[in-house]
Amino acid sequence: MSNVPPTPLAKWLAVASLVLSTGCATYTGDPAANSASPTTAPTAPRRDQVLWSYRNAALAMRAGRFDQAKTELEEALSRLGGIYGPDKAAASARSLFNEEAKKNFIGEPYERVMAYYYRAILYWMDGEPDNARACFRTGQLLDSDAENKTYAGDYALLDYLDGFACVKLAADGSDAFARAQSHTRSTPLPPYSPRANVLFFVEFGNGPLKYAAGQYREQLRFREGNSSVKSAVIRVGGQTLPAPAYDDLYFQASTRGGRVMDHILAGKAQFKAGANSIGDVAIISGAVLASHQKRRSNADEIGAGLLLFGLASKLVSAATTPTADTRCWENLPGHLSFTAAELLPGQHTATIEFLNAVGAPHRVKTATFIVQPGRDTVVFLSDR
Repeated sequence: MSNVPPTPLAKWLAVASLVLSTGCATYTGDPAANSASPTTAPTAPRRDQVLWSYRNAALAMRAGRFDQAKTELEEALSRLGGIYGPDKAAASARSLFNEEAKKNFIGEPYERVMAYYYRAILYWMDGEPDNARACFRTGQLLDSDAENKTYAGDYALLDYLDGFACVKLAADGSDAFARAQSHTRSTPLPPYSPRANVLFFVEFGNGPLKYAAGQYREQLRFREGNSSVKSAVIRVGGQTLPAPAYDDLYFQASTRGGRVMDHILAGKAQFKAGANSIGDVAIISGAVLASHQKRRSNADEIGAGLLLFGLASKLVSAATTPTADTRCWENLPGHLSFTAAELLPGQHTATIEFLNAVGAPHRVKTATFIVQPGRDTVVFLSDR
């Protein structure tokens, strides 16, 4: 057995091997992977509770469980108010070593807008157009904080329904109507009809999905949802009511410009790449320097130090997580529409044709509702 003590280089290599072999475990915690198994917000991880409330609210709206939808949205919106304050999870997500997905989910602006949009429908359904109007205005305000000011606050329906609620409350809705018309990109919105007592809120198509791009998945991007439905038409009481796509959620998601978090993630990615490159250079330099020494010397010590520094830099680089948060309210619709009609009190059955790109019916549904005198009847229609 040799009694020659190990060189510093050999000792550092042994330590580095132990550190590298230990590794580290990561937990993604992305509920999108389990979206086929519904859960309730109180049982979801705290950081995902708003997301699950969003998802459950959309499912409840389409199933006609409006009381449940109201509860889910109230839960989500109350949590939004708390999260907008000091959020330790968000601060932690800004650090080099924590993923953005570790923060409490509130959603991108288009997702938050939809929470208020659904809540507005439910308020109007309950005979509270004033509260509905407040939700429409809040939604437009949420969309106004955009890096790309060209597309700030440009939902056509939010302004249109703001003005319609004003008309219903015997106020002037002309300014809101003018703003709404300026936001339309294809079909002009119809003039308000104060006598209309049945309001059809229509949604169709599949909403945008998120994905991460870039060398380190640090860039948040949006993919348009696939759908054959491009418009709808409602036939009721001898009337034919067109319901074109007035708002496109993919357009809203993809035209806002960058986020503050995008700059943070870009900085993380730059740091990760720099630390990785420095580590490569230091490891190679240290190994070369040490390998050229036949006996222990100062150069051997320097080589070992460089090698350790390089390994440390590589570990820091590996631990830096610039990945963008791709948690997504994936059961949103792709397009929003609205139309209104004046119908006599009593029971009515509407036929809704969801049309493809060439105007042919892709899906046909019926909805039966009762019009009560002296108040608006709100009908929510979805192709889901």
